[in-house]
Amino acid sequence: MALREVSRNVRVLLGHIQRHASKQPARCVSQAAAKAEPAVEQNEAVSPTFVNRNPRNLEQMALAVKDRGWKTIWPHKEFYHRLVFSRTQHHMTAEVFSSSSPDPVITCSTKEWALKKELPSTNCVAASQAVGQVLALRCRQAGITRMVFRAIPWTYRSDAVQCFRKSMKDGGIILSEPRRKYIGT
Repeated sequence: MALREVSRNVRVLLGHIQRHASKQPARCVSQAAAKAEPAVEQNEAVSPTFVNRNPRNLEQMALAVKDRGWKTIWPHKEFYHRLVFSRTQHHMTAEVFSSSSPDPVITCSTKEWALKKELPSTNCVAASQAVGQVLALRCRQAGITRMVFRAIPWTYRSDAVQCFRKSMKDGGIILSEPRRKYIGT
């Protein structure tokens, strides 16, 4: 008895599937139209086997173009990545900026709960060291190992800035970038 009901239900289900499949065959088989290939000049042709696995390759070889800006502006615009360390009355923040974007790429601050709960104070020298260590770790994880760090001259000699700078260097970050190489034609 139960076997008859199961076989009947299977036959009904197969009938439904066949009816719906026969009604809309065009929708199931349709494909998007192929787009025409743009014309490529001979100087712009790239080998079809070339795969750029590192989009920052030119930057790491110091061949990428750096925006120079005006000589009179501060901070200078000639960098691939720039490190900014700022202190307020209550917190310390470190940010890494890319030359192509006004928004920070990587940040670290004593406002973050993970750092704040481990520190006795969020504006002491130990806090600047902790921010430097965490930011160095994040930079290495992101693949950024070289950056420019130009602190404001009258704050550069403070213990907090020096401790931050030392912890970044101890974390494996080089705080200078190579000069841009120019290839002769």
